[in-house]
Amino acid sequence: MRRLRLVALALAVTVLMLLLGPFLVPVPPLPCTTSPQGLADADSVFVPVGNLQVHATIAGSGEPTLVVLHGFADSTFSWQEAIAALDDRSTVVAFDRPGFGLTSGPLWPFRDANPYTPEAQANLTVALMEALGIERAVLVGHSAGGAIAALVALSHPERVEALVLEAPAVEANLAPTWVQWLARTPQGRYLGPLAARALPLSAPLLIRLAWHDPGSVTAEELVGYARAFQLCHWDRALWEHVAAGNPPNIVDRLDALRVPILLVTGDDDRVVPTAATVRLADALQDARLVVARGCGHVAHEECTETFVRAVTTFLDDLDIAP
Repeated sequence: MRRLRLVALALAVTVLMLLLGPFLVPVPPLPCTTSPQGLADADSVFVPVGNLQVHATIAGSGEPTLVVLHGFADSTFSWQEAIAALDDRSTVVAFDRPGFGLTSGPLWPFRDANPYTPEAQANLTVALMEALGIERAVLVGHSAGGAIAALVALSHPERVEALVLEAPAVEANLAPTWVQWLARTPQGRYLGPLAARALPLSAPLLIRLAWHDPGSVTAEELVGYARAFQLCHWDRALWEHVAAGNPPNIVDRLDALRVPILLVTGDDDRVVPTAATVRLADALQDARLVVARGCGHVAHEECTETFVRAVTTFLDDLDIAP
């Protein structure tokens, strides 16, 4: 009996340490060195949408309007070259999704619905279009942003003229389910920012993974990628994005899309494997596929000329370019 009591006591102490131990780890707040407005570009705007201040860049004029949705741990910064090559023929709107870039990142507990879920970000895309007076647009989505763009086309088909999906993460789990479950616990929300702070340190690894030729990344680009790390609470906002979950697996729903689709992938994509995008193109019989040679996961950055040519040819053939 005494042994059972000792075992029970040991188990109780273990459970207590698991529950309370994380809260004993100090998580000092990061210094805030500037505001989103202080980091904004010349063509930046901050659009109030609900409780969010959405950072967007608007370039060019005319139709069609392109709305760009970036991928995980990315921002409008990585699209600058592609936008500069497209804005002489179209209006190009790019925005930072909540948890990234210069868009405000609400912290839990939320006053309204969780703004970080994939469904909320699809609704945010439509709300931003409404705020900017955009009736219909060609959605250009990269990686997780491609999945959000597809969600918009499924839920609001009347707002989508066509889809350009670059390495769309429509079936890949970017974070395991157990990570999301842990991230939502009180302990996870407390310690999560410490894990998020590893992102700047892992930048070289992420670049090696995403680029076919990591050596072509310039020092200026590295500074641009890291600019949002100067903001208050960026680590907590990023963790809330992780906790909100992956875009749902919507592969089986994509055949319901009734809009023209261009799929773009690099031939050396190790994040969303090239074969996955090729497989998706085979499943969507009317979709057009472009495989960019000598490119990794970020064809719009690494092979900008090839990416832009694919997009402009696609729009020309659809007869929706100016």
